[in-house]
Amino acid sequence: MFRRPVFWAVTVLVLAGGILALVSATQTSESGVALPDRVRHASHRVVQAYEYAVTHPGEVAKYPCYCGCGPMGHTSNLSCYLSGFNGNGDPVWDYHALGCGICVDITLDVKRLRDEGWSSPDIRQYIDARYGRFGPGTNTPLPLS
Repeated sequence: MFRRPVFWAVTVLVLAGGILALVSATQTSESGVALPDRVRHASHRVVQAYEYAVTHPGEVAKYPCYCGCGPMGHTSNLSCYLSGFNGNGDPVWDYHALGCGICVDITLDVKRLRDEGWSSPDIRQYIDARYGRFGPGTNTPLPLS
């Protein structure tokens, strides 16, 4: 007698859980940027770096990464966060920076220096001098401005 309502209650709960999991795969961060769960649940510094990379891709792409990620096909610090954008304009995420402090430090330095009014060539000089000792840099052209 109670089997049928219990069956339907369990079915509804399972379906609701599945829908909730799909919806939460990418949610908005505190600052309003849509980030994947695995990024949103990372440290505050990592979240800040991903937010900056996705909202300033042209800026982050101007600087090399010195963590040794060039052989992975990375061409700039941006490659540590994004593979690009799909046809809808949505980011195609790269999760390399989730576990790499050098990538995150470079991005947050770029953000800080840009906020302080530094030019791209000056930021590039700073990044090269500060991080060049950690490993080979990506083959990133020098920024013009």
